[in-house]
Amino acid sequence: MTRSTFDDTPDSGLPADSGWAPASRLGEPASGSTASGFASGTPRIGWRRQALLLAAVMACLTVFLLARVMANNPHIPADWKITADGQLELAYTPLPALKDLAGQTLRGVETPRGSVLPFGALAMTHSSRWIADDALREQLVATRLAVAQSLEAGRVVLVFRQGERVELTAQPRGYAALGAMFWLLCAFAMVLFLVGWIVPLVQPQARNLLYAVMALSQSGQLLLAAVASVPGLTLPSSLVVQEHAMLTVLDMATASAVLHATALHPYRSAWRTVPALLSWAATFTFATWSVVAGHGYVWWWPQALLLVDGALCITFLAWPVSGQAHPFALVMRRFAAVTVGALILLTMAVTLVPLMPPDVQPLAAVGPVIWNVFFASVILMVPFISRSQNVMREFAMLAGVSTVATSVDLLFVAVFSFSQFASLTLSLFIALGAYAAVRQWVLNQMMGARALTTERMFEHLYRIAREVEAKPERAAERMADLLRHVFEPLEATRTGGAARSSRVVANGSVLLVPVPNLTQSPMLEGQIALRFAERGKRLFTPEDARLADRIVEQLMRALAHDRAVERGRSEERQRIAQDLHDDIGARLLTLMYKAPSKEMEDYVRHTLQDLKTLTRGLAASTHSLNLAAAEWKADITQRLDAVRCELEWSAAFDQELTLSMVQWSSLTRILRELVSNCIAHSQATRVVMDLRLQDGQFTLTMSDDGVGREPARWSHGLGLGGIRKRVKLMGGTVSWQEREPRGIVCLVSVPNLRGSAAGSGAAAKG
Repeated sequence: MTRSTFDDTPDSGLPADSGWAPASRLGEPASGSTASGFASGTPRIGWRRQALLLAAVMACLTVFLLARVMANNPHIPADWKITADGQLELAYTPLPALKDLAGQTLRGVETPRGSVLPFGALAMTHSSRWIADDALREQLVATRLAVAQSLEAGRVVLVFRQGERVELTAQPRGYAALGAMFWLLCAFAMVLFLVGWIVPLVQPQARNLLYAVMALSQSGQLLLAAVASVPGLTLPSSLVVQEHAMLTVLDMATASAVLHATALHPYRSAWRTVPALLSWAATFTFATWSVVAGHGYVWWWPQALLLVDGALCITFLAWPVSGQAHPFALVMRRFAAVTVGALILLTMAVTLVPLMPPDVQPLAAVGPVIWNVFFASVILMVPFISRSQNVMREFAMLAGVSTVATSVDLLFVAVFSFSQFASLTLSLFIALGAYAAVRQWVLNQMMGARALTTERMFEHLYRIAREVEAKPERAAERMADLLRHVFEPLEATRTGGAARSSRVVANGSVLLVPVPNLTQSPMLEGQIALRFAERGKRLFTPEDARLADRIVEQLMRALAHDRAVERGRSEERQRIAQDLHDDIGARLLTLMYKAPSKEMEDYVRHTLQDLKTLTRGLAASTHSLNLAAAEWKADITQRLDAVRCELEWSAAFDQELTLSMVQWSSLTRILRELVSNCIAHSQATRVVMDLRLQDGQFTLTMSDDGVGREPARWSHGLGLGGIRKRVKLMGGTVSWQEREPRGIVCLVSVPNLRGSAAGSGAAAKG
C-alpha cells in the first residue's frame, strides 16, 4: 500500500498506487510521494537496511531460542498409534522399561496424589484453540497441564489398560527429535516475519504498519504451530496455559488489521473506520480478559468476530465510495471471499468434531494447521501480488484446496457417518476435481490472463508498422493503440520523461513504456503510461515490462525492414527508369525522326511522351493526386482517341493528397488495364470516368456503352486478376455490373486512401 519507492527515475503526473509495495530493491534511493503523484527525492535509507538486518537477526535468534527450549524440554521417547476408540497405543520406544509393553493401550497418567488422569489421543493432538466445546477445552488443558508438570518434574508414571504401571524419568528431547515440520514452519514464519518488517520500512505509513501487524501475528501463529508439531505427549506447561489465548488474540489482531487496512485502502471514508475501531476494541478486551484475568477459555464469540470482520472486508471491497471499482479492490475481494469461505468450512468442521468417531477426531487437528499455512501464504503474497510468480500462486491455491478438502472430509464423517477411508477418498476426489475444473478460471480472475495470440500480435505489428510508415506523425498514437490491444489497460496516456526500457511503477498499477524515435523526430520521444492491465482485472508485472520492450523492439525491426524494402524498391525503380529513358527512349527518338509518315511520327511522339511520364513516375517516391489525375487523363484520352472513342472525365478531391509510389503505381496500372479491356473487348464509343476523394474514401467509377455483358461469367486472368490484387493491396474492393441499356460499369472503392494530406478544399475537374 505504498507508492513506488524503488524507481531510479522520478515520475510525475501518474496515478496513485493500488496496493502494498513489494520490497524488491530495498536499500536503493527512494522517491518521496506528493499529493500530485510521484515527486523526486533520494533520501538515504541506510537506517532501513540496518533495521532490516536487526529484524533478520531477531528472527534467527527467536527460532534458535525456540528450538533450544523445545530440544531441552523433558520428553518420553515413544511413538504412539491412535486406536479405533480414540486411545493411544504404544507402537515403538527405545526405552527398555516400555519395550515389553508395545501394543498396549495407555489408560492415563498418574498424578502425584495417586489418581489416574485419563489421557487419550485428543489430548495429545488437538490444539485448544480449535475446540468449540468450552468444557471439553478446559478438561483438555487441565490434563495437558498435569502431564507437562509431571514431565518437568522429571518423574512420569504411565498406567496401561492391562494394569501395568511404569515409572519413567523424562529426558531432554534433543534437536534431532524436533521433526522436519518444525523447521519448515519456522522457516515460513521467518520469511513472513521479514516481509512484515520490509513493507513498513520501505515507507512508514499507517496502512503499511497494519500489514506489519498482520504478518507478525501470523508468523507468531506459525511458530506456535511449529511447536505443536513436535512429537510428544504435551507442550511445555507455560504454553499449555496460554496457548488458546495467544492463538485467539493473534487471529483477532490479524482480522482487525485486515479490516482496518480495507477501511483505509483503496476506498477510504470516515465511517468505515468505525467498525475497524470496534474490532480493535474487542481484540484488546479479549486479550485483557484472557491473559490478565485468566478467562480465555471461550471460543464462539471470538470466532464469530473473525467471520464478521471477513464479511465486512468483502463488503468494503465490493462497495466503492466514488462509484468506480478499483482493480486492487477487485483482486483482493476475490482473495477475501476464498479465505472467508475456507474459514467458514473449517469452523463448521471443528464444531462437529464431537459427532465424529473417536479415531477420526485427532485427525481434525490437521485442518487448523493447513488453514494457518494457507492464510499466511495469502498475507505473504499480498505485497507481491503484481510480481508473484506461478510457484507462489500455486502454493497458495494448493493450501486453500487442502483446507477445503480437509474440512469437507471432516464434514462427511460428522454429518453422513462415512468411514475414514470413504470420506477421505470422496473429499480428495471432490477437491482435486474442483481444482482441475476451476484452477485456470481462478488464476484468470485473481491474476488475469493474456488472451492475445501470437498471430494477432504480428498482425497488429505489421499493420501499425505500415501505418507509421505512411503517417509518421501518428507514430506515438499508433504505438499506444498496439499496447492497448496487448494489455487492455483502463487508461493509456502520454507522459513526459525518457527511459531506455519499460518499467512497472506505482506497485504494479502503472506500466511506463518509452516511445522510441520511430520517425527520427525528437518531438515524438516520451513515455506511454498504461494504468491497470486487462480492464482493471490485474496489476502489471515485470514480465509485462519485458513483453512491452520486446514489442517495441519488434516494431522497430518491422519499420526498419519496411524501410529497407522500400529503399530497395525505390533504387530498383530508379534503375529501371534510367534504363528505359536511356535505351528505349533513345531508340524511340531515333524512330520518330525516321518515321515514314506524319501519322507514324505522331504515334511515336505520343509513345515517347508516355515513356517519359512512366520513367518520371518510377523515379519519384511520391506523387500529388491532382497531378497524377492530370497525367491519367492525358494518357487515357490519347489511347481512346486512337480507337475513336469519346472520353468524359471528371475528378473531384476534397483535399490535396500525396500518394506513395505503391499507391500511384497501383492506381495507374488499374486505370490502364481498365482502358485496355475497354479498347480490346467492348467496342465502346463512349467512356465515362469519374474519380472522387471524400473524407479519405477514394472511388473510381468507369462505365462504357460497349457490348460487354454478364461480368460474373468473365474469366479472371492476368488482367482482371491484376486489378483485383492491386485494389486489395490498397485495402479496397472492385466490382463489375451491367449498365442499361448496354455496357459495363466498374466500381473501385478504397475506404481509407492513406497518404500525406497537404491541404483541404482542393478540387480538380476536367
